[in-house]
Amino acid sequence: MNILVFKTDIRSPQKVRLVGPVFRGHPSIIDWSVDIEDIDHVLRIVTLGTIRESDIIRLVKKCGFRCEILDD
Repeated sequence: MNILVFKTDIRSPQKVRLVGPVFRGHPSIIDWSVDIEDIDHVLRIVTLGTIRESDIIRLVKKCGFRCEILDD
């Protein structure tokens, strides 16, 4: 199991609902959340370890949002 963390521009509950179906429908994603109160609008993804960071970025971008790896 892996936890992947990203900086996004998902800034509201309505926008979170737009990405929800993509994450809920993916077999490698166990859980996910977006902290819209954080300055980086942090997206946290818990995975089975079979999905790469680049795959998550691509999925988020397909929904129309910016997404990049959040470094420590």
